Amino acid sequence: MRFSSKAIDLFCGCGGISYGLEKAGFEILAGVDNDSIALKSYEVNLPQTCAILSDLESVNPASLLEKLHLAKGELDLLAGGPPCQGFSKNVPRRNRYVEDPNNRLVVAFLEMVRMLMPRFVLMENVAEMRNGFEQTYTHLICELLADCGYSVNSSVIFAPDFGVPQRRRRVFFLASRDTGCIDFPLPTHCENNDTPDLFASPSYVTVWNAIGDLPPLEHGEGADISEYTQAPFHSFQEWARCGSSHLHNHTARRLQPTQHTRLASLEPGQGIKDLPENLRPKSGYSGAYGRLTKEMIAPTITRWVFHPGSGRFGHPVTPRMITIREAARLQAFPDTFHFTGTYIQQSHQVGNAVPPLLIQRIGESLLASASISGS
Repeated sequence: MRFSSKAIDLFCGCGGISYGLEKAGFEILAGVDNDSIALKSYEVNLPQTCAILSDLESVNPASLLEKLHLAKGELDLLAGGPPCQGFSKNVPRRNRYVEDPNNRLVVAFLEMVRMLMPRFVLMENVAEMRNGFEQTYTHLICELLADCGYSVNSSVIFAPDFGVPQRRRRVFFLASRDTGCIDFPLPTHCENNDTPDLFASPSYVTVWNAIGDLPPLEHGEGADISEYTQAPFHSFQEWARCGSSHLHNHTARRLQPTQHTRLASLEPGQGIKDLPENLRPKSGYSGAYGRLTKEMIAPTITRWVFHPGSGRFGHPVTPRMITIREAARLQAFPDTFHFTGTYIQQSHQVGNAVPPLLIQRIGESLLASASISGS
């Protein structure tokens, strides 16, 4: 039987997983999410895909298969990243507990696997999920998938190893019904490559190699549609432009006077602890008001990337916050991907997404496994 590479994306958000899988060669049949704003971005960027606005618990598996003209067992890949708030280290420990409703959506995802019986399963979550709550959910995932006849492999992946300019760690579960355990892709990048060996992996992509070619802005400047003002000077920038003739979402949010004064008083690499006493907030995150440096790998991009008090999201050259487009670059979205909604809604979409470039690499491994199996 020929492998047709048809996929469904649950908890799809704005489409990071779907977009990456599509670039790997999958045909995305449907994306399901209960965020209507994120789904608008999904529809703009994946117009051939059926976007379904619904809570997962409200989706009828039989009706979904009928809508997509599939029978049980005919779907090639079911992918998704159930909400991670119950596992995230950004949530205080006292607010994390094993029966958190967000965590239970993992079980809902696995129940959908049982009802659809795809050939492959891809599940993504924060790295803490793998060992959190004494590995309760890791054991549950593996046991439920094994009961359905799947071989399961899991790994915590460091995004810079695959060309993503961000120190993001995520756990991935890959399951297969008929090819045995699926191997994860080998890293494409390494921390430092100063050797002349043409066959060595390139170095991790730094902040400036990711965003340095984008037009310079002061806070409050920019437009939703703008032009490039210089040529790319790094291979990642060439990849990000992806044939795009202009930019979307490159607007620097205007800061409050005190916020701007705080950022302007800091050098790249500095943060809240380096603020003058008269400007320092009474409390805040350790990374608050942090400014990026050109040479660093960006920290994890979160849904609060628009706010200077929520992390190290200050621009490395200009005292402002990075734009949605710059955040998207650090999340390894190409410039052809457009975000809709208000500035804060766009920020949440970018921060909640999975880097498409990383998903593309994993998707290519899945397709290679299917090809090797003779499907």
